[in-house]
Amino acid sequence: MEQLSTTTLLPDAFEGARGDISMQFQLLWDQIKAPLIVPLLRVAVFVCLVMSLMLFVERVYMGIVIVLVKLFGRKPEKRYKWEPIKDDVESGNSSYPMVLVQIPMYNEREVYQLSIGAACGLSWPSDRIIIQVLDDSTDQTIKDMVELECQRWASKGINIKYEIRDNRNGYKAGALKEGMKRSYVKHCDYVVIFDADFQPEPDYLWRSIPFLVHNPEVALVQARWKFVNSDECLMTRMQEMSLDYHFTVEQEVGSSTYAFFGFNGTAGVWRITALNEAGGWKDRTTVEDMDLAVRASLKGWKFVYLGDLKVKNELPSTFKAYRYQQHRWSCGPANLFRKMVLEIIRNKRVTLWKKVHVIYSFFMVRKIVAHLVTFIFYCVVLPATVLVPEVEVPKWAAVYIPSVITILNAVGTPRSLHLIIFWILFENVMSLHRTKATFIGLLEVGRVNEWIVTEKLGDALKAKTATKAPKKPRFRIRDRVHMLELGVGAYLFFCGSYDLAFGKNHFFIYLYVQAIAFCIMGFGYVGTFIPHS
Repeated sequence: MEQLSTTTLLPDAFEGARGDISMQFQLLWDQIKAPLIVPLLRVAVFVCLVMSLMLFVERVYMGIVIVLVKLFGRKPEKRYKWEPIKDDVESGNSSYPMVLVQIPMYNEREVYQLSIGAACGLSWPSDRIIIQVLDDSTDQTIKDMVELECQRWASKGINIKYEIRDNRNGYKAGALKEGMKRSYVKHCDYVVIFDADFQPEPDYLWRSIPFLVHNPEVALVQARWKFVNSDECLMTRMQEMSLDYHFTVEQEVGSSTYAFFGFNGTAGVWRITALNEAGGWKDRTTVEDMDLAVRASLKGWKFVYLGDLKVKNELPSTFKAYRYQQHRWSCGPANLFRKMVLEIIRNKRVTLWKKVHVIYSFFMVRKIVAHLVTFIFYCVVLPATVLVPEVEVPKWAAVYIPSVITILNAVGTPRSLHLIIFWILFENVMSLHRTKATFIGLLEVGRVNEWIVTEKLGDALKAKTATKAPKKPRFRIRDRVHMLELGVGAYLFFCGSYDLAFGKNHFFIYLYVQAIAFCIMGFGYVGTFIPHS
């Protein structure tokens, strides 16, 4: 009997112990919440509100400018002198400037034929153009294939040079710098750069070079990217939405207001004089293109963006490739800002307005604040306020500002407006990776100089699209799980937004949804946290 009573009392004892532990945790939470958690969270909310307003003002300003540009038809041909280059009977082809086309490559098995073929197909007097293939490949088989392709075009009368070096120092910047040292480059006036997956149209030079010929103050003519695989999967559609905003709004505004916009590293024509005056290519960061553009801008040179001139290229079609690309694109600008901010401030050659634009608008808001506020505010601070009801977040900061920013970002790709919820969730997840990369760049630690060439599919992509195989699944099981999670997150987001607008539970469901959506996708992409060799 005694044994029986002892056994019966054991569950009650365990429940009592559990209750005591819960009470202790609650007491501990109550003790630290008021003096520590609440003040810290209020400071975090205030900082995030300031960053949100910075981003909001920047987006609205660019939206207003782009509307005015469209209304008044302020095309580059009206802002700068542009006339087609005409034949001169007396001087012959010498009236045409000498153009160098550089194609940097690194183990580009799938795309080397596409890019070399497109460059060799450019319409320009054959004795006034040099195609320079800069091959840093480490795979000897691929090197032999690229060299053979160059020889094939050379046999057709194309002036093509195959250049290699015995190291990869400086990566792409090192290859471009080495290529500019060749003796035949001294006779060239302009240099065009195409990455290995870029395929320009034959009239590319006819449409871009006249801006440089007739406007001696212009250093760079940048073309827009056209994505050949944007419809491959949902992830490429999300990338298209983000990049279309960059081209349609950010670069168009920078060009139209004679302010500053960055060189995209490819599909652009540089005046060699300006490139040399700016100090040439430097490999101190992983964004050598932006580095060169900032230095040239500080020398007083102007840039022109041609939104109507499009060059076909390929978007990363795997999450791994996209993750590496985004690390470089987020870490590099932050690191460049760290290295150049004092140089920009001390510069006496450009106006104060241009300095403010480069430091505040280009670097601070677009390259740093945009990443930080997306992750810290929407994925950390807002969910944390659920646990601390003493800290309130204004509805305008949690709903109205994000809604306006999202709509302004999405208008660059009208055909994908119905995917806007998926884009929000995708960007929220990627904000973690971008924020981490931004801090790495600002603090200059860890993988700050990591450079992994973005994987490209090229011909393999075409073959994949052309082949009809209904029995074979398009995605791996893991990819299908991610898409299902994304759909669940979108549904919950709709429910939370409705409750926030019309319900009585204030932010609870909305913040819960944000946290759940972030966790669902974040854990699905846990590879982001794993360092690679």
